[in-house]
Formats: sequence, C-alpha cells, structure tokens
Amino acid sequence: MALFFRGLLSLLIVLAIITTVLFVDFVYKTFSLRQRDVHTDAIVVLAGGRGRVEEGVKLFRERKGDYLFLIGVDPVVKKGELFHEQPGEHLAGRVFLENVSTNTLENALYGRELLAGKDIRSLRLITSRYHMKRATLIFRQVLPKDVAIYPHPVDSKNLKEEWWSHGGSFRLLFSEFYKYCLFRFFFLFASGELRPGAGG
Repeated sequence: MALFFRGLLSLLIVLAIITTVLFVDFVYKTFSLRQRDVHTDAIVVLAGGRGRVEEGVKLFRERKGDYLFLIGVDPVVKKGELFHEQPGEHLAGRVFLENVSTNTLENALYGRELLAGKDIRSLRLITSRYHMKRATLIFRQVLPKDVAIYPHPVDSKNLKEEWWSHGGSFRLLFSEFYKYCLFRFFFLFASGELRPGAGG
C-alpha cells in the first residue's frame, strides 16, 4: 500500500511540474504577442472587453482593413452607437454587427457566417491580451485554412505584467490557460466537424 501511495505522489508531482511549465509557457506567449502593422481584408473585433471596439474602429478608419466586423455585441446596441460615420467617409456600409453569440466559440461560428461571401483571405483579430490565445485557437479551427489570422491584443487594466504578485491577474491567466487546454483537447476530436463544409 505504501508503495502505491509513493507512486501516486510521484505521479502527482510530475503532473504538477508539467502543468506549471505549460502554464508559464502560456503566460510568456500571452505577453509576447505584438500588434502588427499590416493591412487585412477584415478587422474582426470580439466585443465585450474595454477598448476592443474603439481599437477596431480606429484601425478601420486608418484603412487597416476593408471591412469591420463587431462580433458578440449586446443585442440592444445599434451600429450607429459604435460607429459614427464622419462627413464624406462612406464607410458604414462596410461595418457589420453580430449580436447573437454569447461566448468565444459562438463568436467564431457566427463571425464565420458574416465573413462568408466577402472573399476574406486575411483578418486582424482584436480581443483582450489575456483572451487572445484561446480566441486565435478557436478562430483558426473554425475558419477555412487559407484565411490568415493576425492577432491584435488589447491591453486591459485587470491584467498586470507582474502577474505572479497580483492575485487577480494570476486567476485570470490560469482561468484562460484552463479554457485554452480544454479547447485544445476538444479540437482533437471536433475540429473537422466545425470547419466549413464538414460532413458534406
């Protein structure tokens, strides 16, 4: 019996070490993400976090993308409240809202429907930094393989670079790490099912 418990303890220690290494790697890559100065066919904003929509609108006005898609918008919000067309702009016709999705996977699936038919071959994906790795993973699995995705993280006050000494940041990052791992496991079995035209 003692041998069994020693073996179990050793296994738990190994799992804890592996989890720690993977978590630290996740955090390092999260903070290493950089915004790229690139023009894309579309700018896709996952609404819900502070500063995301504002960043997307600013880049769209700077002509960094041909279309602006605001995904996961509150159903009571109208387009005019998020994008105020300026005199002589003529850009509102290229701005689209999606207000049905309630989570990141639905964001990607409903967002894909909006992108369809517009010959989108590249997109800039805007969301909060802590959420970027999971969002990129999900959009990469749901969208056609030939669509290039450029992550564009937006920093927020609730995520500190000194995450190890800030309880809120640690919990936020570990929660995202946990969800990211779940989706990695989920897509081992479901990625083919979720791609456009799968099963047909």
